[in-house]
Amino acid sequence: MIWEFELVLFVFLVFAAIVALEARNLLVSVVMLSVFSFSAALLFASMGAVDVGFTEAVVGAGVTGILFVIAIHKTSAKTND
Repeated sequence: MIWEFELVLFVFLVFAAIVALEARNLLVSVVMLSVFSFSAALLFASMGAVDVGFTEAVVGAGVTGILFVIAIHKTSAKTND
């Protein structure tokens, strides 16, 4: 549709992927992975695949992000103070 908007989304996708891979904190990585998925959903929707974008937003940014946060919470080390 508008190639400038799609280019900005694509650059943001690459930036989010690099930050998610290079982050030392797992929670930051999960948040950036969710941002990546939501950006991909926006990119799909801007290209005309609204159904694929909606599915990516729900599954990629929503459900997967929540499951990763729960997994990090359940497996993180607890201190005995």
